[in-house]
Amino acid sequence: MVPVMIDGEHVKLATITYKPTGPGPFPTLIFHHGSAGRGNDPSIFTRPYDPRTLAQWFTARGWAVVLPSRRGRGGSEGRYDEGLSNDREQGYSCDPTLSISGAERALRDIDAITPTILAQPFVDRARIAVGGLSRGGILAIAWSARQSAVPRAAINFVGGWRGSVCANASVINPNLFNRGAAFGQPTIWLYGDQDPYYPLWHSRSNFAAYQQAGGRGAFHEYEPPAGLNGHQISSAPSLWTAALEAYLAAQGLPAKAP
Repeated sequence: MVPVMIDGEHVKLATITYKPTGPGPFPTLIFHHGSAGRGNDPSIFTRPYDPRTLAQWFTARGWAVVLPSRRGRGGSEGRYDEGLSNDREQGYSCDPTLSISGAERALRDIDAITPTILAQPFVDRARIAVGGLSRGGILAIAWSARQSAVPRAAINFVGGWRGSVCANASVINPNLFNRGAAFGQPTIWLYGDQDPYYPLWHSRSNFAAYQQAGGRGAFHEYEPPAGLNGHQISSAPSLWTAALEAYLAAQGLPAKAP
């Protein structure tokens, strides 16, 4: 539980940390979680996000992985309010004003927790990557430009803020992705077919808008294995290992397991 000040409020944010063996300091991935389903079931808010398969992929390559939970999520203190409707029982809002303000609230949480993570003795501040899944993926891309000197890599797994069923998704998602264009460094976008939230046509459109805004990166798409849908590809490293290793190596970061 990490004490931080956000929006004038003292709160503690929950984090999960994976570290490889050895004394460190280690290259460190700060990886952000996604949504809470439709946003209308408070029992989901408190569930920790712990993507062990992904974390172990990185620790096998000598990385530490830090998984912070934002306000009201995963055991963190504070109210969860990332773009919910005025009637919270309706879940996430499709109104661009409410939805984007919820994303900006999430970005402020990341602003608050990141300096504390970077100050940990096991963290090599010269070798930082930021990443995330779903809402965490779009936040990672958007945040990379807020502190462009911090991360050397930005990793987006199946990212987006509002699913394509939202009539305003084509307004909301590019608005947030395009904020990351000023990062200036290459990013990697990893998506799967048969994603119930972000179908490939929608995610390709988001990436095209990001490129048009000046963003750099590569878009990779995969057919999920049996038993998984496209939103779950982070659990299938055989799909994306080659692409992610190549990306990390190009950024001068550890990529291969010893």
